[in-house]
Amino acid sequence: MAEECQTQTITLPQKPSSSSKHSSQSRKCRKLSSARLLRCKGEIHLALSHLRNSAPKLAPLIDAHEPPKFVNFDLPFLALAKSIIYQQISRKAGTTIYNRFVSLCGGEARVCPISVLALTPPQLLQIGVSSRKLCFLHDLANKYRTGILCDSKIATMEDKALVSLISMVKGFCALSVHMFMIFTLHRPDVLPIGDINLRKGVQILYGLEQLPRPSQMDQICENWRPYRSVASWYMWKFAEANGGQAKAEVMEDSGASCHLQQSDAPEIGGQISGT
Repeated sequence: MAEECQTQTITLPQKPSSSSKHSSQSRKCRKLSSARLLRCKGEIHLALSHLRNSAPKLAPLIDAHEPPKFVNFDLPFLALAKSIIYQQISRKAGTTIYNRFVSLCGGEARVCPISVLALTPPQLLQIGVSSRKLCFLHDLANKYRTGILCDSKIATMEDKALVSLISMVKGFCALSVHMFMIFTLHRPDVLPIGDINLRKGVQILYGLEQLPRPSQMDQICENWRPYRSVASWYMWKFAEANGGQAKAEVMEDSGASCHLQQSDAPEIGGQISGT
């Protein structure tokens, strides 16, 4: 099992230890996709400089908060499995169940499609995973087992195609994939148009009479490109300061319900500091 689990590991950018390695690292970060990953050195600084100029209304928010620092990350499969477990429950309950789940798999390093498929429904139910979520976990693992998904494909796929692909997994919709792309993959130009707190922040910031519809968000936030992920982070901080909701939201996307707990968004694979 160990060898099969290790096949899920992919090489992702590591922190450079010298100036020559930094040059090589920068090329690797940019080679991973057409966008520059937010964990790449200096990328947040570039993002903030761009947003100050292209979207002046964001400047006071940028001044009011420490810059976000996208640090650490889980491999895609682990992050997606974790996001399933945390859906619709408190962070405390999610952490308890997730730790039990990891223990069943033999440790985080061994959480992979093979180990997850080896877990029986009674085992998962006993540790607090709902019957609905165990179906989601097995569906995710099966899509990895059959080759529909793999970590290397996820890491390099174009944004729109990735949303479509992961949305095929039970329990995921565009919103949850957008959160995964920002907080696990650290992609810079993701706009979670279905997120209620983001839309509320945009409404307040731009003085709109009504909450913008998801279909309006792309146009309103056009000048945030190519750093809409970073601007979205500031919108969440802004909405929170203005009484934004921190409860689970039920989003409808393409006829399928998607449940995402906004307060746990940064927990979707890896960490984000500067909060």
